[in-house]
Amino acid sequence: MPDLAAYRATPQERARTADLLALLPEGRRTVLDVGARDGHFSLLLADRFAEVTALDLRPPAVQHPKVRNVAGDATRLDFGDGSFDVVFCAEVLEHIPDVEAAGRELARVARHEIIVGVPYRQDTRVGRMTCRACGSVSPPWGHVQEFDEGRLAGLFPGWAKDLTTFVGTNRERTNEVAAWLMDRAGNPWGTYDDEARCGCGAPLDAAPSRTLPQKFCSKAALLLQSLQTRLSAPHGNWIHMRLRRVAPLGIGAAAAAR
Repeated sequence: MPDLAAYRATPQERARTADLLALLPEGRRTVLDVGARDGHFSLLLADRFAEVTALDLRPPAVQHPKVRNVAGDATRLDFGDGSFDVVFCAEVLEHIPDVEAAGRELARVARHEIIVGVPYRQDTRVGRMTCRACGSVSPPWGHVQEFDEGRLAGLFPGWAKDLTTFVGTNRERTNEVAAWLMDRAGNPWGTYDDEARCGCGAPLDAAPSRTLPQKFCSKAALLLQSLQTRLSAPHGNWIHMRLRRVAPLGIGAAAAAR
């Protein structure tokens, strides 16, 4: 299990958290925290809202009188239209295969604002992992989606961008040849950690050793990736967006479903 406390104490994560909280609107009463995990943001939201609903695939265990813990799937939310004044969703959408369905659901259950944060223009070919059991390749940190500003805003029918911010800096890029070579090398420097698992169910761990051909492939891949990164312009590491409803309640989701 990664050390979440240490991670959240880093300057980058503190800046990301502060930026998301600065996007929260004033004068709202209820909020849904989608993908609450251990309740880090749910507790922070409890300082600003009278009622917080912390949702994850398994019920979170947040201990706070203002927080209600529920189990749910972001692509099939068991709430009525406009159930919450605000929907908050940070570091979640990049993990969801059917992200369009998740966007429609968040838009459906929010009454006034949506606050969302995802990695910005991430190259998910960088940091891939190879399963030692079945040989399949998984994206870094389980990020199966990539976002720019247009794609993120387009996930929410009937909503308009109200405010957009960027946090951190990133210019890490690769190319098809480098990614292919790194796959051949077994992706020795992927984002392996104790939580990472392949779709086959096996844990994703770095190989204890590499063959000479794999070492050659990884060295060549690193060189090509480094050149690609140098040619890439820096951009924000995360994009945070506040959206406001522009379509009458129920109209946006109904139109998108047709």
